[in-house]
Amino acid sequence: MTLSRRGVLGLAGAIGSAGAVGSAGMAGAVGTAPATGTVGTAGTTVATGTPGAAARVRTGFERLAAGGYAALAGQKVGVVTNPTGITADARHLVDVLHADERVDLVAVFGPEHGFRGTAQAGGSEGASRDPATGLPVYDTYDKSGQRLADVFTAAGIDTVVFDIQDVGARFYTYIWTLYDCMRAAALAGKAVVVLDRPNPVGGRRAAGPVLERPYASFVGREPIALAHGMTAAELARLFNGEFLTDKPVRLRTVAMSGWRRESFFGETGLPWVPPSPNMPTPDTALAYAGTCLFEGTNLSEGRGTTTPFEVVGAEGIDRRWAQAANALGLPGVWFREAYFTPTFSKHVGKLCGGVRLIVHDREAFDPVRAGIGLLITARRAWSGFGWRADHWIDRLTGSDRVRTLVDAGAGVDEVAGDWAAGLARFAGVREGYLLYP
Repeated sequence: MTLSRRGVLGLAGAIGSAGAVGSAGMAGAVGTAPATGTVGTAGTTVATGTPGAAARVRTGFERLAAGGYAALAGQKVGVVTNPTGITADARHLVDVLHADERVDLVAVFGPEHGFRGTAQAGGSEGASRDPATGLPVYDTYDKSGQRLADVFTAAGIDTVVFDIQDVGARFYTYIWTLYDCMRAAALAGKAVVVLDRPNPVGGRRAAGPVLERPYASFVGREPIALAHGMTAAELARLFNGEFLTDKPVRLRTVAMSGWRRESFFGETGLPWVPPSPNMPTPDTALAYAGTCLFEGTNLSEGRGTTTPFEVVGAEGIDRRWAQAANALGLPGVWFREAYFTPTFSKHVGKLCGGVRLIVHDREAFDPVRAGIGLLITARRAWSGFGWRADHWIDRLTGSDRVRTLVDAGAGVDEVAGDWAAGLARFAGVREGYLLYP
């Protein structure tokens, strides 16, 4: 039998994506591997497999390809993705799927920042047609519930495939795009398949305050910890089991092989693609869960610099802030006096003084405590400190408690102690949805 050009390209994509499947020692393919966990009657989970000779992590997409895309057989498929949805050799999964006759890919859905990742925070690329494949691209940003369900219906799909690199923080919106897609898919009678990728900052533990529902928004739909310590597939299982119980979606998760909870992104052997314009490196992701809190203040969080979220500051701040932050003795991090001039966003074109985070021990570093420590010392060291007038900090932290405690002069331990009970409860719930050792 001869293959068409599309079939040849698809076969090459599957082989390239799967890598050395046999030498990796992966247990089975999608649909045939034993399940590592159960999502009630709403779906099944594909096994992680047993890591073998190959040291590199195999993503959910690679394992889907290795199984011949069996989980998508006979279905019209739409993919929710962005530039991070790539194979191990840096080809985009939309290109690979479109070229493979075993997959009926009919639509692409873009999240915040867009399918091609060109839009800044709080924006998207809108609807378009992908020039590489000719596929229609639908905009999911700022859509949820029945409105998003109608988009899925109009696209003519049976199954929504989600494959986006997350960074491990509750207020990074891709996990809520996943949540919204799951809810909308259930309303529209569609299935959801989540292709897993590593949490780049590891998954050893959850950290920080748990969202209180009155403060829910697109930077936090449901009560999870600020640094959740989970992967997208694990979160999908948790969403279905805890928050979508009124109408759970038909869910399948395709787990990775070779990933362990203590792994940071540099240990995965996978290429890094910035998940958003201001997330250029894994080091950015490491600091993000703490320094993104400065979005809720009048200080720059480093947008418009080459090291966003690794530097924070404002006009008029001097070395005293770094000195005060270092005096806290927070584990795993040093704070260095820094100066920068943002090219856009807050304080654009102005010389800012502030601090740069230097993480010297990733295992000991707690980004949320570091962020709280920086808020406390910024308020003490700089008379110009102020919260955003809309109290955006409350949306980021999940309640008004951090803001009111910092304003009352509380220290890091007191602020962290305030969320300890809620975090412990979340950690107990989280445990039942984890897929990796």
